[in-house]
Amino acid sequence: MADFNTQTIRKAGTWSGAFEQCTLTYDERFLRRKVIKTAHEEDLLVDLPHTTSLNHGDAFELADGRLIEVIAAKEQLLQITGDLVQLAWHIGNRHTPCQIEIDRLVIQHDPVIGHMLEHLGASVTEVFEPFTPEGGAYGHGRTHSHAHGHTAHDH
Repeated sequence: MADFNTQTIRKAGTWSGAFEQCTLTYDERFLRRKVIKTAHEEDLLVDLPHTTSLNHGDAFELADGRLIEVIAAKEQLLQITGDLVQLAWHIGNRHTPCQIEIDRLVIQHDPVIGHMLEHLGASVTEVFEPFTPEGGAYGHGRTHSHAHGHTAHDH
């Protein structure tokens, strides 16, 4: 039996005073129902109404109101530098999650995409840090499909 359970997420910036933390990779922060370990090795059963993309700084709210903070884990990533506008277009065209910064792009460690970007003139470097990519074009977070909404010029 899990030590804690939750069905509620509090978004970053809307809460304070967590009593515990859990460190999760980008892929682990996309969940609906899962048992995860807290920093003190307690089990937390997450049972959300729908699959949710969690961000660094979000929190799980327990039934008694206590909060467990979500920390983005360090993971193996690729740092991309070069013509960022062109490179970001190619990354987005492949539906690859991307962390966009002023002087670099960061993607999950993918040698195939890294090699393609090098052929486009990018400098690709391995880094080990938290991955916090941008939300999608149709709202925050992620979906399993590539279905897109309709725009006014579709009709």
